[in-house]
Amino acid sequence: MGHQEQEQEVIPLMTPYKMGQLELSHRVVLAPMTRCRAIGDVPQPHAAVYYSQRASRGGVLITEGTGVSATAQGFPGSPGIWTQEQVAAWKPIVDAVHRKGALFFCQIAHVGRASTNDFQPDGQAPVSSTDAQLPPDAESGTVFSRPRRLRADEVPGIVDDFRRAARNAIEAGFDGVEIHGAHGFLLEQFMKDGANDRADEYGGSVENRCRFVVEVVDALVREIGASRVGIRLSPFADYLNCADSNPLALGHYMVEQLNRHEGFLYCHMVEPRMAIVDDRRQIPHGLLPFKAAFNGTFIAAGGYDREKGNKVVAEGYADLVAYGRLFLANPDLPKRFEVDEILNKYDRSTFYTQDPVVGYTDYPFLRDDSEDLAAQV
Repeated sequence: MGHQEQEQEVIPLMTPYKMGQLELSHRVVLAPMTRCRAIGDVPQPHAAVYYSQRASRGGVLITEGTGVSATAQGFPGSPGIWTQEQVAAWKPIVDAVHRKGALFFCQIAHVGRASTNDFQPDGQAPVSSTDAQLPPDAESGTVFSRPRRLRADEVPGIVDDFRRAARNAIEAGFDGVEIHGAHGFLLEQFMKDGANDRADEYGGSVENRCRFVVEVVDALVREIGASRVGIRLSPFADYLNCADSNPLALGHYMVEQLNRHEGFLYCHMVEPRMAIVDDRRQIPHGLLPFKAAFNGTFIAAGGYDREKGNKVVAEGYADLVAYGRLFLANPDLPKRFEVDEILNKYDRSTFYTQDPVVGYTDYPFLRDDSEDLAAQV
């Protein structure tokens, strides 16, 4: 009897939550993760299998970073959402997720200088806040190309690319979009003083450095409504040589800017423990100050397991918790958390391959969910 009672116990991660006007049945979110399975910037039918496997009634999924333009790309096999062909390819993927009763957000992104001439139209230079080149990436072996510093009069064009991508995402059926303002991509290259060496209205003070991302937020809110827009931020991180000398001030300024929009849906932040930080930086309260200051739904990400996820939801530190590698390896992660079942181990070597099955749709479900596998799209 004790075991049965334990099985039926409702854990904090599995409690319902209202995000804006959206009704969620649990707090476990699929984090955005680069998966490299698109072909020619177009998502493929196997993505419908992958995402719908991870969809559950009242759950929230966020796509991999999806390019807003031809200049936004920098990783092999990344999808885009700037053409009608891409919109048409996303529709059945979104439908497959919605048939499972889940909510689906498209993370729209521009990699900026985290690219090479080979990814760019006509072999041009990638664009950035700066013309400082990134060192080669040790993990992937990528040798990044020297970027071109964007002129101030070019920024509105990229803001418009984000606006158009958001409109396209809604046309494809997504419930909303997440602005990629994290992990060393273009918007963060402007936001952080470790990468932004500009002397114009987009450089210098925190207000100036955040001007670009604030313009993107404002444009998207006007285009599709605040209730369909979220953002991912990583103020403490140092990915792709994007560090900031005062991450607390940066994070607080951005939260203030989001709060200007009544009903702005969510703020998704990456934990300091996931950052590469030096010994000088003491971060005793993590993301708590930002959660306290933000008016909407707050999502925390970064190295969470079942126990830590339950703890932060119970303590009010986060409303929702995003899981990356664990959700990749466990398509039925919310169910496994609910019944406290052992988790599949992830295989790091297949994270970024182009195989449409291996390391993508072949992770096993719990036995009692085997019928889900048979019913996949």
